Amino acid sequence: MANQRFPEASLQHYFEPWWVRAEDQQLRRGRLIWSFMPHVDQQPYVLVTKGRSEPTEHRLADFEVEPLQGNRIPVGADLPVAGLPHYPGEIRLVYRAKRRPALVLGTGGAEVPRPLRTGAARHQTNSTILAAPFYGADLGGSTGGWKPEFVERIRRCEYPQYMWDSLPVQGRRESILRLDHLQPVGKHGQSYELTEYELHADAVSLVDEYLTWLLHGALPADGLLREVRRVLLGTD
Repeated sequence: MANQRFPEASLQHYFEPWWVRAEDQQLRRGRLIWSFMPHVDQQPYVLVTKGRSEPTEHRLADFEVEPLQGNRIPVGADLPVAGLPHYPGEIRLVYRAKRRPALVLGTGGAEVPRPLRTGAARHQTNSTILAAPFYGADLGGSTGGWKPEFVERIRRCEYPQYMWDSLPVQGRRESILRLDHLQPVGKHGQSYELTEYELHADAVSLVDEYLTWLLHGALPADGLLREVRRVLLGTD
């Protein structure tokens, strides 16, 4: 059955329902969340300590943000400051981040038993989820939006890394899911906020087909996405 909420030239038009209200507060694949998601810049930046504000004051220091130059650790990046401890071989990268809607695509796997976690560094077993962010595509706003001709091609399923959608939460009318920005988000409740919505199970299966396409370079031969894409791109 055609989904009249979505434009005819879209994947979602051919599937009903697409977004549905969740019946609980459980985190699972297909849930729509809000989270601060970092921008993926072409060149990362590093926080560099330039010296203490007062020689005997370990709580205060002067910092600068510098572009990261390959594998070189900037001079001063390892100066110890209370509250920002230094660990050998590590630096502190700096990112811009924005609160965005994101789609949960992985819930973190099996829990590691406590005896295997006790006494070990927390980063070895801290739980995370995997989520892909949505970006507002409407023209206007602080970022100017996306080119309409580009959005149209995304809506017709032309690229494996971009997926068009219209979200059931307040914000932009059109959104783009960046599957190539799939990233870990802390599983701690302060790292994200659940919305009332999730994808229908059939819609999650179509997102999985997109992921297969992105990761393996080819669409599943027996998948629905391949057939709908032929119609949308006029390649029947």
